[in-house]
Amino acid sequence: MIDYIMENYWLLWTIIGLVCLTLEMTSGDFFLTCFAVGAFGSAIATAFGMPFYGQVLTFALVSVLSICFLRPRLTAMLHRNGTERVSNADAIIDRIGTVSETIPVGGYGRVKIDGDDWKAQSDETDPIEKGMKVRVLSRDSIIISVASVD
Repeated sequence: MIDYIMENYWLLWTIIGLVCLTLEMTSGDFFLTCFAVGAFGSAIATAFGMPFYGQVLTFALVSVLSICFLRPRLTAMLHRNGTERVSNADAIIDRIGTVSETIPVGGYGRVKIDGDDWKAQSDETDPIEKGMKVRVLSRDSIIISVASVD
């Protein structure tokens, strides 16, 4: 198998590119995407008969150019609605949920949002009854603060 890869460097560069793209799914910062672009550039360079040292130089050059020119555009697309990405839990802020357990004044109840049941509190002067709609105002660890929208 090693002999086959050494005779077909395009396959080696393609595998490196696919591994980088797969690992990129865990990070989301687009550095590995740039290395994948460099690896695919080297795979193309093998089609033109470039020797291995030229392929390595192509990989380095295309990767650096991707980091300088491609990555800023990709991160701008990712952050077009703001400068920070919100985590899954922070993404519920400003969402509407349904009270699944009454929230008493000064106490805790439960709110269902997209199938998830959250421990909730409210600063309102009246209890929020089961079945009412609420908007998520903030999140502190696993407890959300809500306000009635009914």
